[in-house]
Amino acid sequence: MDITFKKKKDDLVCEVVAKSTDFEHGIEDFKAEIENCSHDQKFITVSPECVRCNLCAEECPVNAIEDAKLTKPAKIKDNCVKCEICAQTCPVNSIKVIESTSDLDEDVTYNLKSVKVPHRTLRMEKIDVNPDKCTSCSNCTKFCPTNAITVKEGEKAVIDKDICIGCGSCANVCGEDAITLKRKLGNVINSQKLHVDEDICVYCGVCEENCTMDAIKLEDNKLIFSEDKCIKCEVCSKKCPVGALKLERLSNER
Repeated sequence: MDITFKKKKDDLVCEVVAKSTDFEHGIEDFKAEIENCSHDQKFITVSPECVRCNLCAEECPVNAIEDAKLTKPAKIKDNCVKCEICAQTCPVNSIKVIESTSDLDEDVTYNLKSVKVPHRTLRMEKIDVNPDKCTSCSNCTKFCPTNAITVKEGEKAVIDKDICIGCGSCANVCGEDAITLKRKLGNVINSQKLHVDEDICVYCGVCEENCTMDAIKLEDNKLIFSEDKCIKCEVCSKKCPVGALKLERLSNER
């Protein structure tokens, strides 16, 4: 997906004025002046195709995903650090990573680009339905992405283990805990790399203060970076005041 659209600069000014409601004497005489600029941002969203498996919430390293329920999909929360682990984990590609660029000149030009994210392997190892607990409500069949589970009228749920992918949507929406699942989830794939330029680092400590995984430490005016702890989010690179940290997307993504 690659989408470009424009907005008149005057319309943007009007929106800024309309949102400026906290002036002591009103906004009748307020005039907004917006300078030309460019702004890059990344969004992660959950599409309606969410199968309610909650793998994304389980694997999120910063608890930034609200669990999916039978009646609603998973939701990305405000404390998301854009590490993309959820998108790699989603078995049905319902989590989208979108890079946005906004350029302000005579008009405002927005460009949205969908990022291709590699996916972790997911395998079902064992899945069973407890007939004593199953109430034949059929909730388990509503979100199965491969139609591997069926409930015939008056009978218990039956799972076709040859086509089950082990996502766990059926187990998650079962209100009676009648489904047990054992699955194998592959490792997170390194699709990005954090570059540290110590030649321009000023050892201010901003990266250490904001790292959610304790992957960066400052010791004796030396920056210690733990590759194994880093989740390749964008927090430190966005907050570094001198640009000593840069997150780069690798070209061999799958």
